[in-house]
Amino acid sequence: MIRRATAADADVLAVLEADNLGDDAWSPGLVATGVAGDLPTVAWWVAEVDGTVVAYAAASIVADIAELQRIAVDRGHRRRGLARALLAEVGATARAEGADRVLLEVREDNAEALAFYAGQGFVEIDRRRRYYRDGATAVVLRLPLLRGCGGAEVTPGR
Repeated sequence: MIRRATAADADVLAVLEADNLGDDAWSPGLVATGVAGDLPTVAWWVAEVDGTVVAYAAASIVADIAELQRIAVDRGHRRRGLARALLAEVGATARAEGADRVLLEVREDNAEALAFYAGQGFVEIDRRRRYYRDGATAVVLRLPLLRGCGGAEVTPGR
């Protein structure tokens, strides 16, 4: 089940964040601030399996651009369609709020994530050298949500 995150999810999301993103993880305080709704443009979603939060996504939606800031799935629950479902929810919300594209950055050495995003219709538009704390390069990807925004309309996760 996909739903909007609540403040009660903050602790489990901070653990998932640290487990999945390591040195690049947001602090528990920043996660709590975001989930509480104190960052006005950022929305959080969670995926539950048997009542347990096992995945999440966070996106900033401002005007015509949505930026997927975070998406992660607990290792024991990967390859079950949870990331795809979360991405679909982000895309639907972004489209409903007037965004015509989703942007994101992913480490260039994360082949699994790059393949996932390519399968969802994302295309590379740029690279950001030394973007991550360890000096790794980020690949900037774009998913058009409407025709005329760099490609055909795409429904993420489908």
